[in-house]
Amino acid sequence: MEQFPILDRIQSPDDLRTLGDWEVGRLCYEIRQFLIQHVSRTGGHLASNLGAVELTVALHRVFDSPRDSIVWDVGHQSYTHKILTGRKERFSTLRQRDGLSGFPKPEESEHDAFVAGHASISISAAYGIACANRLSGNDNTAVAVVGDGAFTGGMIYEAINNAGRSNVRLVIVLNHNNMSISRNVGAFARYLSTIRAKPGYLHVKQRVESLLDHLPLVGKPLKKALRSSKSVLKYILFHNTFFEEMGLEYFGPVDGHNIQELEQVLRRAKGLRRPAIVQVETVKGKGYTFAERNPPAYHGVSQFDIQTGSPDHEPAPSCDSFSAVFGAEMVKHGQNPKVCAITAAMAVGTELDGFAKACRRRFFDVGIAEEHAVTFAAGLAVKGYIPVFAVYSTFFQRCFDQVLHDAALERTHIVLAIDRAGIVGDDGDTHQGIFDIALLTAMPGVTVYSPATFDQLRHDLRRALFEDTGVVAVRYPRGGESVCHCPLGAEEDDVWLDGSGLTAISYGRTASALYEAAEGMEHPPEVVLLNRIWPFSEELVRVLARRKHILFFEEAVRSGSIAEHLLSALVQAGFDGKYEMVTLPDGFIRQCSVPWALDRYGLSVTKIRERLQTAAGIPAQQEKGRWEDGAPSGCSDGCDGACPQP
Repeated sequence: MEQFPILDRIQSPDDLRTLGDWEVGRLCYEIRQFLIQHVSRTGGHLASNLGAVELTVALHRVFDSPRDSIVWDVGHQSYTHKILTGRKERFSTLRQRDGLSGFPKPEESEHDAFVAGHASISISAAYGIACANRLSGNDNTAVAVVGDGAFTGGMIYEAINNAGRSNVRLVIVLNHNNMSISRNVGAFARYLSTIRAKPGYLHVKQRVESLLDHLPLVGKPLKKALRSSKSVLKYILFHNTFFEEMGLEYFGPVDGHNIQELEQVLRRAKGLRRPAIVQVETVKGKGYTFAERNPPAYHGVSQFDIQTGSPDHEPAPSCDSFSAVFGAEMVKHGQNPKVCAITAAMAVGTELDGFAKACRRRFFDVGIAEEHAVTFAAGLAVKGYIPVFAVYSTFFQRCFDQVLHDAALERTHIVLAIDRAGIVGDDGDTHQGIFDIALLTAMPGVTVYSPATFDQLRHDLRRALFEDTGVVAVRYPRGGESVCHCPLGAEEDDVWLDGSGLTAISYGRTASALYEAAEGMEHPPEVVLLNRIWPFSEELVRVLARRKHILFFEEAVRSGSIAEHLLSALVQAGFDGKYEMVTLPDGFIRQCSVPWALDRYGLSVTKIRERLQTAAGIPAQQEKGRWEDGAPSGCSDGCDGACPQP
């Protein structure tokens, strides 16, 4: 086990300022080894954190956290910040239930100035903090640390447009590593590359000012004149940057792995009384060869072997995933010249990379810009194309208005492939996919499918593309289908399985758990497995309105859930029986394993069977194979901990 003699001395950012230059360099080495050791055991965001070690150390040596507020965009690069702010001893609990979050959390530490989890928010938040500082009459500085990938999101430019015309103490650190999760796209990425190719301006400016400081008599007047005519000098030496045109003082590019240079420039930016931006050049994955060679593969990792870089536990080769099935189907449907695919910087995560290769002209990576992606899709649709926007459920939240106003309002035909629907697990409350149902069903004219099997997904996607109209969402969980062989018809909206006394309803991943739970009962209830979950068919409501006792199991928040909507429809149809809803609680669910969450909230096979037995008046039996956390014992279907069955 690696020893960390210098890192062990750091209990707070104040301790960093006592270190000499050699010790600071050694500290950065130790932090990298610490990160590699711990993330190899817990999983997490590795490459981005390895690239931001020197930057984080420099930030905490120059700025006085928490007086000075450091806001991390997304938070993928905040692990070193957590280590240096008193959380090193708890790092083995990273992304574990009741442990450290993988993202900044103000409730976790006073040094976490703002919650993070989604991209492009940091400058807006830091500008708000800076304005609050000014209103309060203090000289504290707000710092936004943002990667160049986040600059593909429009919210960044809204923030700069406002901040640039202010006189607040705001420092924006642009961490330029050419990567978000996938390689960055768009004009801004090319623009930053041109700036990096011309690093002369800052160095020339510093040398000229230093020379003038040492010239007797005329030096200071010339320096003052130089500053007053800096726009002319900049145009001659470098031309103005976009940032300066927007009102920000620009510094850079700066070597993001040179502590001395970083500290020098950050101090100059801190000394200003108006917004500044520091462009820092870093290497994603620095210090770990495998991550440097392939940053996307080491962006978010599970447990891995440090020596080989390989996962500790290889998935079962026969296990597929909903994402992979979706990607393969998109390649097939791409033979139709009207089908297009859109991603918001997540081509690999959503498995659209195959479509990108097969149908290059009809594949669009719009960067981290979900709002733009939806309206862009609507523009394609009004000209007769069939756009599919593949997006994680947590990021779908960002484009509610665009779906409502730019697509649903005019019944424009776009398809939303909503990945990671339901409980996701380790990334916690900022990433759980539990709100999309409430959002989608609030919009008129939207159709929603939630397949429980791969065959259903294949059928639902084809139907969404070529049969349905308006906005159509096909939502599916992370991981694979259940190993139980439930008779879920691929071409049916609702599947009815005979039983007596009690009616149990569910859909998606929970439909498989419900079927398995009911199958193991001596007197199973009537089971209804939904596929098209919204809108309901008139026949479904008419038949269910005659039932006497209904239980609905659903992996979504209760407010706005399908269970809640169905109850409303049944009451209008004259239903006067007993109706019970087993859903996720209204609120946020922190990091935990998927099996633990499903069990905790009554949606595992075991808990569903117990609830059915209780409702039917049958004494609950002691079940074997229960778990406290992690994957169920004996689970070998390679579904990344997403299987609901014990």
